[in-house]
Amino acid sequence: MIYCAKCVTPSTRPNVVVGRDGVCNACANAAEKRDIDWRRREAAFRKVVAHAKSKSRGYDALVPVSGGKDSTWQVAKCLEHGLNVLAVTWKTPARTALGQRNLENLIRLGVDHIDYQVNPNVERKFLLESFKKYGSTAIPMHMALIAIPLTIAARFSIPLVVWGENAAFEYGGSNEEKRGFQMDKAWIARFGVTHGTTAADWVGRTLSAKEMTPYFAPTENELRRAGVLAVFLGYYFPWDPEESLRVARRLGFQARKEGPKTGYYNFADIDDDFISIHHYLKWHKFGFTRLFDNLCIEIRNGRMTRARAVGIIASSGDQTPREDIAAFCRFVGLTPNAFHRIADRFRNKAIWTSSGGIWRMKDFLIKDWRWNEIHRK
Repeated sequence: MIYCAKCVTPSTRPNVVVGRDGVCNACANAAEKRDIDWRRREAAFRKVVAHAKSKSRGYDALVPVSGGKDSTWQVAKCLEHGLNVLAVTWKTPARTALGQRNLENLIRLGVDHIDYQVNPNVERKFLLESFKKYGSTAIPMHMALIAIPLTIAARFSIPLVVWGENAAFEYGGSNEEKRGFQMDKAWIARFGVTHGTTAADWVGRTLSAKEMTPYFAPTENELRRAGVLAVFLGYYFPWDPEESLRVARRLGFQARKEGPKTGYYNFADIDDDFISIHHYLKWHKFGFTRLFDNLCIEIRNGRMTRARAVGIIASSGDQTPREDIAAFCRFVGLTPNAFHRIADRFRNKAIWTSSGGIWRMKDFLIKDWRWNEIHRK
């Protein structure tokens, strides 16, 4: 494993490349942002807004939301620009009480809202299938997050869909992918966290086409005919969690009173008890955790040194979300032991080795890391 010389991102992270200078493309992209003329970008967004209003038949824009601080900031930006917003939520089967309160707060900002819940029996089967096949609990989530808003936008002829962060800009992508305009099939295949699959790929003996209805996204031609344009707000405005948190808190958003649920932030990943499992599985596949992600953001925004980030990781210890894994197992019908056996099938043998029944990473960032009981083979 090779780690970026500026942050703590390993070369195993999808879409990350560590260059000859030792710096990863995510850090290089962050440096590029400092040269962006954000006033010009905001002026470009105003043109997008004007176009949406000219084509609107009622709702000017659809904003996919969870109720988190980022989606609160997205809705606030759209309302500031005078857009009539329809907010749409894919309802996780593991929504937290805090997530529900924050979602209700977002709606009170002044938007119509659809809370779209997939049949839990279908979601249960899809989650288990995706976990067994790809070692991923996030494919159903990401597929629903993409398909449901686009389907509703097309059916209602809503001219604008406003996403948040553009992963192509943050973690490497072509100049075309970084432009921040329409989300297409190529973008979804690379950055949509669906392992390159579509809803049609999951139709078979376990899941029927009718059951998979919520996960089928409109085709590009259907979106074009409906006049739907999808943009990333992070293209037009600087994307910084501290800034979106400041705005969201002013508008009533609440963070956890306890420490972080997963990672470094106590204000992120707080609306869904299953999201921590998605982040936990990165440890098996890529050798990093949500903590690495969050610390890298702090480094790139100049609020933390790399040395401090390494120290935080060194002192963090085991971050296995045992309670959330137990809840997930109850939902899909697995035992925790069965969960870990499946997860271990996807452990990346290029970076993990076993000795004395203990899994270790030879080239891990922390040389004296405490390889604990959870890593027993």
